[in-house]
Amino acid sequence: MRCLLAPRMACAGGIKDLDRIELVPRHSTREIPGKCLGCAAKHELNIYLGELLSRYEKGDKCEEVEKRFEALVSFLESPGLERLVNESEKYLAEEREVKLIIYPDGSQPKYELIVKWQP
Repeated sequence: MRCLLAPRMACAGGIKDLDRIELVPRHSTREIPGKCLGCAAKHELNIYLGELLSRYEKGDKCEEVEKRFEALVSFLESPGLERLVNESEKYLAEEREVKLIIYPDGSQPKYELIVKWQP
């Protein structure tokens, strides 16, 4: 499974999402292993952690990367995570396309689950 992010821009030499983080879980098939929503979020968390550690080693920091890292941590610790994982798995089993968008702005990130029929 690939986890997609919104378009990235340079942020003092690093990554910066424009306004959101997009997680796209995938259903497992015989040929391709899937990844649940929680696993997709952990994957992205590791990407941001690597970016943060790289910056701290250089004495640099980017508030946008920190904000997105904190939004992913908040999502993974949220009481609604299990419900969103179960709901997305149900839709994936019905062969629907699922995407979770995390909006990291503000003190409490907002989440939006988008479900579409596959073409």
